[in-house]
Amino acid sequence: MAKNNLTYYSIVVALAGFLFGFDTIVISGADQPIQKLWDTTPLFHGAFIMSMALWGTVLGALFGGIPCNKFGRKKTLFWIGILYAASAIGSGLAPDPYTFSFFRFIGGIGVGASSVAAPVYISEIAPADRRGRLVALYQFNIVFGILIAFLSNYLIGQFIGDGSWRWMLGIEALPALIYTFMVLGVPNSPRWVMMKGGSEEEVKSLLQQINSGIQNVEEEVLAIKSSLVNKAKDSLFSGKYSKSIMLAFFLAFFNQASGINFVLYYAPRIFETAGIAADSALGASIPIGIVNLIFTILGMYLIDRLGRKTLMIIGSLGYILTLLGVAWAFYSGGEGFIVVAFVSAFVGAHAIGQGAVIWVFISEIFPNTVRDGGMSLGSGTHWVFAAIITLITPTVISSFSGTTIFCFFAFMMMLQLFWTLTIMPETKGVELEELEKMLVKQE
Repeated sequence: MAKNNLTYYSIVVALAGFLFGFDTIVISGADQPIQKLWDTTPLFHGAFIMSMALWGTVLGALFGGIPCNKFGRKKTLFWIGILYAASAIGSGLAPDPYTFSFFRFIGGIGVGASSVAAPVYISEIAPADRRGRLVALYQFNIVFGILIAFLSNYLIGQFIGDGSWRWMLGIEALPALIYTFMVLGVPNSPRWVMMKGGSEEEVKSLLQQINSGIQNVEEEVLAIKSSLVNKAKDSLFSGKYSKSIMLAFFLAFFNQASGINFVLYYAPRIFETAGIAADSALGASIPIGIVNLIFTILGMYLIDRLGRKTLMIIGSLGYILTLLGVAWAFYSGGEGFIVVAFVSAFVGAHAIGQGAVIWVFISEIFPNTVRDGGMSLGSGTHWVFAAIITLITPTVISSFSGTTIFCFFAFMMMLQLFWTLTIMPETKGVELEELEKMLVKQE
């Protein structure tokens, strides 16, 4: 099995993405039942019930680089699994909105930390010609988790009835515990080991264990060692990494400015606004998950062939057309299925563009010594804006028309297209140490 270790380890670590996708979307099925059960106001519901997990995600993303750096990517990934399991059990059994919000916050920490640790780990073990699609396994698992969450919510809602939201949330504990056990079998990242003072022989052994087909392993070890010389105390904000910081910030910002979390978290509510009956809204969400999965697979296939920038251009154009289509459907009072069709196409545009690119691109544009901190910054930016959008969504939906909301998102994607065409570099097929030379100010 030695030659397959690279793919196997990547898949195991990427399963953190499955839990990420499941955990963040499973709340969509509990959204309205919980609001009715505890009779919460739109502001309280948005600020605590729906967005509390995202504030935990912000914390996990912003500070996830610390345990990644100090204790290693592997140990961080293990404890992420524990957080997911605890959150699933606790939120499923919660007797009141405050206990519920606390356990959702715990799960959010796991989501945020996984969006740092998993892409960093995979990018550090993957060869340049396969790095895109191997890191994109994380995104694939996110959307697979989203699809399973939509299906799980629908089936549980159909067969359990009253109180089904507790089962929707609690069932996540099972895959969380399976993942936690599996991640114990992956090795430490060779680049992290060397950064922490490991010997060349230890790093060489790890590289060969992970990828027995690696060529010129001695050159790989020397390249990693050279990238660390006199840089142990580098600060992410020293000024040398300003270009990488800018790229990570704007990519993450535009990801949320597309409205993707607005749609995924509140899909049933959006569909009800478009005239779909409440008992059919959960089922109408399933096509979103299917389209997301199909176009994510397509994005994984293309990312190392066409490149990151090309996918961003394709995705941006798709965003603009489909968001304007949703806005038109609301404006013209079209049938609910038209809204479902355009929203599904919008999710497809996201999957092949931002969805396929974001975790890959951010994980590869920072040098070895500050990669965990840089990934935290990019991921944290993503989750701060996701939390803000989720917090205000109930109020926004009740205050503005669907036409206005989706026209705003379309305008933001026009700005993303301009940024992609004029500023974003291509990183396809370039070794991590070579990317450092391209993007970092040399002394």
